[in-house]
Amino acid sequence: MRFHTLRRTLIATALGIGLATPALAAEREILNSSYDIARELFAAINPEFRNHWQSEHGEEIGIQQSHGGSSAQARAILQGLRADVVTYNQVTDVQVLADAGLVAEDWQQQLPNNASPYYSTTAFLVRKDNPKGIESWDDLVRDDVKMVFPNPKTSGNGRYTYLAAWGFADQHFDGDEEQIHDFMRTFLRNVAVFDTGGRGATTSFIERGIGDVLISFESEVNNIRQEYGEDDYEVIVPPVSILAEFPVAVVEPNAERNGNLDLAQAYLDYLYSEEAQRMLAGFNYRVHHEAVVEEFADRFPDTELLLVEDIAGSWEEAMETHFDSGGLLDQLQRRR
Repeated sequence: MRFHTLRRTLIATALGIGLATPALAAEREILNSSYDIARELFAAINPEFRNHWQSEHGEEIGIQQSHGGSSAQARAILQGLRADVVTYNQVTDVQVLADAGLVAEDWQQQLPNNASPYYSTTAFLVRKDNPKGIESWDDLVRDDVKMVFPNPKTSGNGRYTYLAAWGFADQHFDGDEEQIHDFMRTFLRNVAVFDTGGRGATTSFIERGIGDVLISFESEVNNIRQEYGEDDYEVIVPPVSILAEFPVAVVEPNAERNGNLDLAQAYLDYLYSEEAQRMLAGFNYRVHHEAVVEEFADRFPDTELLLVEDIAGSWEEAMETHFDSGGLLDQLQRRR
């Protein structure tokens, strides 16, 4: 086996992706590197894009997926994973590829809505009849409430949860730093378990029965409720939460080397089409297409969506101030 083929196989094995064999492979094939909980979403979208491409160009294509924490996915690309496109859940994981010259410097201007074809927010999944009466962030700092959500150190999902809680506290306490820190200390102390990613958090809450509330993307908690029993769980969208963007980009050097530049760009463009936007809304993501927004309006409650920039200045500042080693997250978790 040639070295680059062996290396690609080893990376694929580590990340849990499939590689088509030569006998089954289409003439061209793209690899989409994506976040942990997007498996089912792209399993639905990919066949539709394949049909769309074939009808437009008369060419049969293949699409492979790589899933995991989006930060780990970005590191794999830096280490040689030849993904053609990325579809992540945090801007910084695309930006690290841009800083390395693998994604265009102006990637956020190359597609609409900051290159985020869909978005979500942070919401709560509670058990049947909401026995603890959880409605907003201030309920989560009560002595009788325990939470489950992914570790902000390892998960973009978890970072959104942490920042949403911080944004609520900042608004609630009118910027009083001492009160914000006290709120966040209690909030973090009430976490029953920090899993490394969204799927692990779901397992802890659903299968292991840990905690009173699972915090994740609104899309994910709705999908979980549909899968595990609408009568057994309730979704709570708090009145104040955070705008969670899902940025996408072409990994241009890889796509060009793979002979897929046109295909990779078309794949991302397709995510903005009415057909794809309808599928995204069906998976409980909020979208931008006006007709689809109107069609699914009853599914998405009104909530004030705070921006990361308003909470922490920027994602870069958030990472440095809150999530780097010795940052505020570490400080607030220390026992006093």
